[in-house]
Order: sequence, then C-alpha cells, then structure tokens
Amino acid sequence: MHPTDKEIEPIVIDKAKLSTPLSKEIEDYPKGLIFLIDKPYGWTSSDAVRKIKFSLQRWFGVKNIKVGHAGTLDPLATGVLMICAGKATKIAESLQAQKKEYIAQITFGATTPSFDLEKEIDAYFPYKHITEKSIKAILPSFIGQIEQMPPIFSAKMIDGVRAYNLARAGKEAKMKPSLVTIYNIEVISYDSPVLNITINCSKGTYVRSIARDFGEALESGAHLTGLIRSSSGNFKVNNAISFEKLKPFLE
Repeated sequence: MHPTDKEIEPIVIDKAKLSTPLSKEIEDYPKGLIFLIDKPYGWTSSDAVRKIKFSLQRWFGVKNIKVGHAGTLDPLATGVLMICAGKATKIAESLQAQKKEYIAQITFGATTPSFDLEKEIDAYFPYKHITEKSIKAILPSFIGQIEQMPPIFSAKMIDGVRAYNLARAGKEAKMKPSLVTIYNIEVISYDSPVLNITINCSKGTYVRSIARDFGEALESGAHLTGLIRSSSGNFKVNNAISFEKLKPFLE
C-alpha cells in the first residue's frame, strides 16, 4: 500500500490479523483501520460499510466514527472491498485509484438491461459461431485507454441522482461515456457459451460493459454472469476476510 499521505498508514485487518485481538480503545489506532473484506454476493458496498460501522460503534463504545469504502463493488460481485475507518478514510480515494484485477464470467447469446443477472433476459442472439480464436482476435481492440459506456444500472451520478435509482424508477437517463484503461485481458477458459477471463483495469471500469461490448463485437449478445474482484492494488482476495469470520472477531 502506498498512501498519498505518508503519515497515514493504517493498520490493515486481514486474515493474518484475525489472531490478534482488537483493542477496545479507539485511541490505540490513531492512523485508522482498513478492513480487507471479501464482499458477500448480493450485498451493496454500502451494506458492508453500515454493518462494519455498527460493529465498530459497539466495539469501541463511540458513535462518531468515520467509516467508508475504497471503491464500489457491484451487489452481484464478490471479492476485495476495503472498508476504511477513522483517519484511514482520508486515503480512501488514493486506495480507490489503484489498479484492479477481476475474474469475470461472461455468457454469450443473451442480453439484459443491467448487463448482468440483476435484470431478466430481454433478447436472445446466435452464439454458436463464437470460438476461443474469435474471442482472442477481438481482445487487442479492448486493451489500452478506451471510452466505455457505463450501464444505466450503475452508481454513476446524473444531475445529482444515482443512475440505478432512475433506472429502477423506470425513468430515462442519458449516460455519458467514461475514459478507462484496460491493461490486460486473458482468457481462462471458453466452454460455449460461457467465457471466463481475467481483466486488469483502472478504477471506474465496468466489467458488465465489457461483457456487453464483447457480445456486440462478436455479432451476438452477452451479459455478465459472475464477477470476483481478485485484487485492488496490493490487496488480494486470498487475504480478505469473510463476514462470517469478521463478525466473531468484532464481538
């Protein structure tokens, strides 16, 4: 971890720290805490923040404690989520800016309005013409700095309102493309119509949009059917704590 403010180097609570009891005195952590969480499937990042904040308020016996996350992770994704507490919230933005790695599952032959499993399939497409060779042939066009259209079901702000709130209310929202960087994409496996890949990318990248764009590039349709954030900067999912393990640690 390379924080912008060198004086703020919080204690990171990961799997290795589970055997070390957490002090009951918040003053013992003047530089703050970072909880390295493996976010549960179906939870929003805000859900995780609220649960940890509540636990910390009870643990330390204080109400005024700042807690926030360093980079939103979609509800239908699992993997690395960094929850910052105390002064660690000051470096959340620099943590969020670090390179991300995802393991994604993309299914060809169908699309959804949310580009993932949140919404039902809205259209079907042919996919049997897609091969691993044709998939690898399009990858170079996705590498580098690209303009990406975010999903309407996303946390992007439109006139002060989250895009997903507008979408879920059935209101029209005009999305604007975002400039993101894709450093690398590698095929793990392809068992038609299901593709598994690893993606290394910048903050702000929507893997759901990559899934949608893959479908279009291969003259088909596609949507995201699985996503794990395997790393964010130097933080790896193998070192992250499940909420099942974190809860007794804080109680």
